[in-house]
Amino acid sequence: MQIGVGAPISGGWATPENLVRVAREAEELGYASLWTLQRLLVGADQELPPVYRSVLDPVTALAFAAARTTGIRLGVAVINLPFVPPAYLAKQAATLDVLSGGRLDLGLGIGWSDVEFAASGASTARRGPRAEEYLQVLHTLWADETSAFDGEFYRVPPGRMLPKPVQRPGPPVLLGAGAPAALRRAGRAADGWVSSSGADLSRIAESIAAVRAGAEEAGKDPSAVRVVVRGVVRVDGPTDRLLSGPYEKIREDGAWLAAQGVTELFYDLNFDRAIGSPDADPTAAAERALTTLHALRP
Repeated sequence: MQIGVGAPISGGWATPENLVRVAREAEELGYASLWTLQRLLVGADQELPPVYRSVLDPVTALAFAAARTTGIRLGVAVINLPFVPPAYLAKQAATLDVLSGGRLDLGLGIGWSDVEFAASGASTARRGPRAEEYLQVLHTLWADETSAFDGEFYRVPPGRMLPKPVQRPGPPVLLGAGAPAALRRAGRAADGWVSSSGADLSRIAESIAAVRAGAEEAGKDPSAVRVVVRGVVRVDGPTDRLLSGPYEKIREDGAWLAAQGVTELFYDLNFDRAIGSPDADPTAAAERALTTLHALRP
């Protein structure tokens, strides 16, 4: 199982200096991947965890990290696809893949915040079918031949989008999902599944089984489907997540997840209030995070 890390994307530690420092150190320590998340805005009456109150744009942050690293993979978990036109995201993803030398993993979700749907002018109707067609548009635009698409939700006139991504036929696409039908969609329509921060990891085997069932329905090899799990890490603090301190417990949980079929796990420290809260001291938060990363190094 590959081990990654959440980038300084939220709260007090999300500074340019910390993003470079953590990206470089994670690469030197042998972590396989660096991950970001998306949050457009928080409504005035929304009660959300501190981690969501101040969040850098995930693609811009990965591009910044890409310029200062050489080998670590760059993932986003996730961009909510209803908020971004597929042609625009196809261009962004292809550009980042080119600039990083083919290191992008593109996680996509269908969104859940009513405030963000309203602010982006997106529709909440038929999000599942829209997601599948969205993926078709991405791959059409990344293909070598002249692109054209005419679907129920999206239309792309004949043309060509250049440059193409380094990875062919395009960056791996992972779908975020929780409901059984959505989990099967991830296995059927995408390269794999990425869990949410609120996923019940004690029941991860059930989710993986649904993802693999979807892959089998599509005639794909179920064992080849990627399963990427965000491990919410809060060291020395109360938590209702599976992954928590002390370090020995986190390592044991990681080994247990691998045995359930998880192919990739990334430790996301953004959810630690001492790190990802807007009130966190940037220097102290970075030191706390790096201490944890050294303790959990692959």
